[in-house]
Amino acid sequence: MNYSTIKKTDGEISSTEGLPIYYDLLVPGVESGTVLPVILFVHGFKGFKDWGAFPDLYEELARAGFAVVAFNLSLNGVGSGMLEFDQPELFRRQTFSQDLQDVGSVIEALKSKEIQSEKAVLDTDRIGILGHSRGGHTAIVAAAEYSEIQCLVTWSAVADYNKRWSKEMISNWNKQGYTNILNSRTGESLPLDKIVYDDAMENADRLMAIKRVPELYIPSMFIAGKSDETVPFSESEVLYRKSPADEKEIRLIENAGHTFEISHPFNEKDFPPAFSEALDLTEGWFLDHLR
Repeated sequence: MNYSTIKKTDGEISSTEGLPIYYDLLVPGVESGTVLPVILFVHGFKGFKDWGAFPDLYEELARAGFAVVAFNLSLNGVGSGMLEFDQPELFRRQTFSQDLQDVGSVIEALKSKEIQSEKAVLDTDRIGILGHSRGGHTAIVAAAEYSEIQCLVTWSAVADYNKRWSKEMISNWNKQGYTNILNSRTGESLPLDKIVYDDAMENADRLMAIKRVPELYIPSMFIAGKSDETVPFSESEVLYRKSPADEKEIRLIENAGHTFEISHPFNEKDFPPAFSEALDLTEGWFLDHLR
């Protein structure tokens, strides 16, 4: 069934540090008491839940019969305005450990009904997770960490973040305690503290997707663009090969870059074909394996 109406609510819960995790909950227009499976969306590095056409993605998944929880990671650097990196003091210490704990905080908020729908019942025994880029990396780790997650889809996922630190970045961290990251969209230079690198290296067995994907026996789909200029599609191929799941699939989309031809802000009437294909594959996977 494809629902014509969507109810969207927003709010915030606290991270393990007491910082806000801003979220949107989208639920189809169902009768009171209807039980719905839940999909969590995890944005990527230098990303946020309202980037580009991601809000349209949440609506499409909700219309297909899912409750969708999209949230900003507590250290992503985007404050209550939701669209600007106005909290660089948080971004500079956005560790993989805290990202993982934020996913856990959202799951606990769902289970305790701190995040809930007025009408629908959110089924915390049927949680799927979708992540883009670094968010795909985090989604894999979270699926291994939290047994409530029963289905996985990644878009343009990084396989091993510890292979992405350049010699220059490591040198900067060792010499001055931080390195600068360019936000190519805004032209901002954002400092990133050494704690991020130290956390990733010291806790690699727990925090790197390539280390955790062999633990995942849940249905898993890996989607990537063949023209991805940021994260080569070969990383999704590696994750796919390492996955022991009986139900797994990899889809490589022709003429698709890292964001599937979507940019921010997104004001177009129609989705680019690459984004439409990624969305259709994702919706189909969750319909087949999470309903």
